[in-house]
Amino acid sequence: MSLITDFGHGIYAIDSGFGRPMLDAVHLMVEGDHAALIDTAVNSGVPQVMEALRVLGVAVEQVDFVILTHIHLDHAGGAGALMALLPQAKLLVHPRGARHMAEPARLLAGTTAVYGAEETQEMYGNLIPVPQARIAETRHGQTIQLDGRELLLLDSPGHARHHICIRDSRSGHIFAGDTFGMSYRELDRDGRQFIFPTTSPVQFDPPALHHSIDMLLEHRPQAIYVTHYSQVSDIPRLAADLHRLVDAHAELAIQFRASGMSRHEQLNRGLALLVQEEAARQEWALQGEALLRLMSLDIELNAQGLGSWLDTL
Repeated sequence: MSLITDFGHGIYAIDSGFGRPMLDAVHLMVEGDHAALIDTAVNSGVPQVMEALRVLGVAVEQVDFVILTHIHLDHAGGAGALMALLPQAKLLVHPRGARHMAEPARLLAGTTAVYGAEETQEMYGNLIPVPQARIAETRHGQTIQLDGRELLLLDSPGHARHHICIRDSRSGHIFAGDTFGMSYRELDRDGRQFIFPTTSPVQFDPPALHHSIDMLLEHRPQAIYVTHYSQVSDIPRLAADLHRLVDAHAELAIQFRASGMSRHEQLNRGLALLVQEEAARQEWALQGEALLRLMSLDIELNAQGLGSWLDTL
């Protein structure tokens, strides 16, 4: 399986190798003699990113920007290690996330609270701080130039309050991190792609997420790049499904709001059923136990995120 997928327009997906093949993409944009990386995956994915740069003939000095859609560690855990290898790069990150890139102790503690200390260490390793002088905080509506190629940075809360999306002027495409959900290639059927929301802890906000999805649609992108996994098209159809499924998640959470100690278990079961119902409805390529094995971590994290949201109501 290829490490690199070329989507044209100087846009590439690099498979970080985190978790399983085609789970966690790092996106690369090349314009002339300049390049930008969008998200970094985790420390263990840094060698894959460096190998992709080598294969594509991109020198480390040519990378101007490392842009984080948000600071969840499957997107940002490798930022410190990667920045140490990219001498000219500036790290662009939402203001709510910038301090955690310079001082990652609280970020690591929050992740440990979700996964536990042993699993956090195994998945993410030691987080390396990024020097404050190399970090730039983004602003909603800000534009940056990559050798004359304009990138528009958009605040996009709903999955996380520290989330941004990036619109590329050359292709008209958008890099959406987790705002536009997840779309696993194993589920595709005859080229038809599918979408599912990610409500992982701790800042799921349904109204904000609906607003962010609609904001992306206003730009009429022909394609959107999600971290899990990479390019999706047929955007109006996927957006309608995503809106419907965000509402289904919220309704499920409210249903089990008063379940007491069994709430998390009930949410897990309800989400497993929702996944299977959506798979049957849309005729996903995986069904039944194979589907539940693929989606098991996402179901668990979505359940945790819904629980966190309920605790704010």
